[in-house]
Parts: sequence; structure tokens; C-alpha cells
Amino acid sequence: MHVLIADRLTCSRCGPEFGLILRADRTHDRRVSEGVLGCPNCRDRYPIIDGFGDLRAPPRGELQKGLAGDPVRPAQEESESLLALLGVTQGPATLLLIGGPAALGAGLAALLDNIQVVGMDADLGTWSGDPSWNRIVSHPGIPFFSCTLRGVVIDGRLSRQWFEEAARVITPVSRVIVVNAAPTAPEWLQDAGLEIMADESGRVVATSS
Repeated sequence: MHVLIADRLTCSRCGPEFGLILRADRTHDRRVSEGVLGCPNCRDRYPIIDGFGDLRAPPRGELQKGLAGDPVRPAQEESESLLALLGVTQGPATLLLIGGPAALGAGLAALLDNIQVVGMDADLGTWSGDPSWNRIVSHPGIPFFSCTLRGVVIDGRLSRQWFEEAARVITPVSRVIVVNAAPTAPEWLQDAGLEIMADESGRVVATSS
């Protein structure tokens, strides 16, 4: 996990107004492979193991099956298509991929300099530590301050709360992309305050004002 990402994370228990403090036990080139993120409000501690941050609010059990699957090497065309939909052409930027799209994290990170890609899915806990991007899991929400991300890609199989959270964390004039979109996706995005830009082939693109 890059230290820049650690600085932007918030407490899943206390909410997005409460930032976390990093204790880095093992680092290399500004990336934390082992450490702890602590909340000064509730005193809870979130572990970073092999670069993977577990931001689930307590009580924490074993990680359940996610949507990203086993480690894969996606086709470059998939990552390029996703980046074009996000509308990000240069950094600095932080992008978040939730659920199945998290499998594209490394491919997306390789396309632009000065960009931080964060994948969020339970399956990423079993992936090897790749220093080119960041891996986390979180519950019950997205552990970032509001209006801080340049784009979010979300798996349409997730529940409505994640759509609301995606709308909360993006900066003005940024986009939320839904893949594997269900028919309810446009309505959920609009209810979250976003404007629909495109809806076709199982993908929905929405933007903030």
C-alpha cells in the first residue's frame, strides 16, 4: 500500500470524517508491506499484511469469497477501455475499483504515470503484493474521505449502498462506472445525485456535477 493512499483512508467504524494514522513496520519505495492503520477516535486498528489493507469494521471474521477471483493478467484493451470511460488522461489521480473490476487494477495502473489505483475486494487478500497498485477490503462503506477520488468503477452485482458510497467519494466532474450493470443501476446512480452519461452493453457511466 502506497503511503499516499494510507493518508487518505478513513475509519470504517467511525465514518468518513475520521482519518487513520499509519504505523509502517516494513516499507520499500514509499510502499507499506506490513503495518497498522489506527483510528485516534475509536482506537481500532486495521492491519496491513503483504500490502493488503483490511479496513473492515469489527467484528472481523475470516474473509469471505469476493468477486475479483483468482489473480489474472487481463487484456490491455480492457484496461484501456475502462480508462477511457473514466475520462482520466493524466495524473495526479486516485481511482478505485470495487468487486470484479478490481482484477484490472495492475493493468490500469500501468497506463498512466502519477496515478494511484486501489482495488477493493476480499479476494485480493490472496493476491501477491504487486507494488504498482493498492489492495484493500472494506465494510460497511468505502474508507476514503468524501470528494477525494477521480473515479470509481463498481461491480453492478453489489448492493445499493456501494453506489451511494461511490457517489460520495468522487470529486466534482468525476465519473462512476458500473460494469455488469443491472437494470436498477441508472436509477440508483441518479438517486445518489449523479447524472447518467451512457447506458449500454451492461455498462453505465455517470458523472458528478
